[in-house]
Amino acid sequence: MEKQIYTAGKPLPGAEKALIMIHGRGASARDILSLAAHLQVQDYALLAPQANGNTWYPQSFIAPVAQNEPWLTESLQLVQETVKKAIDAGIKKENIYFLGFSQGACLTLEYITRNADKYGGAVAFTGGLIGDKIYSEDYKGNFQGTPIYIGSSDPDFHVPVSRVQESATILKSMGAEITATIYPGMGHTITQEEINQANQLVFK
Repeated sequence: MEKQIYTAGKPLPGAEKALIMIHGRGASARDILSLAAHLQVQDYALLAPQANGNTWYPQSFIAPVAQNEPWLTESLQLVQETVKKAIDAGIKKENIYFLGFSQGACLTLEYITRNADKYGGAVAFTGGLIGDKIYSEDYKGNFQGTPIYIGSSDPDFHVPVSRVQESATILKSMGAEITATIYPGMGHTITQEEINQANQLVFK
């Protein structure tokens, strides 16, 4: 199937910063791009890969990894291709930012932790690292102070608070400036408070 990467915001040629936006299950690249209107990213090139069938992998993110293959590997590869598109346009890694919601937040965290480096920053609206447990051997590199914000609900039907906390611990151990905020009874959504946090901590 043809892999699609949608773009918006500032055109890639000439942009100094890029934000890679990863949609949730059942949503689309166009859906997640619409969120940019609420973020301080007016001078960013926006790139949003589109999942086949609007889902990055079929099972829960805390299912055994084998149950989500080969889809998970293919989805991580598409994120890698999106990053490469920004780099090929002359954008430095430290000016590449990531954002995802729900399934897209999980994919975002999984990609950057497998490829830790000095990025501009990352935002995960309701998500955690992928797998039936944390597979720390998969995670390599150092974030060198990259600001990363995770917001999630207690409870959340899809994302256990324990996994958010475990993920934050791994990210911190790999050099991230991590902020993980758990909102009581928020529900499976993105709130204005989370958007404010993302703008203050990451898109500043």
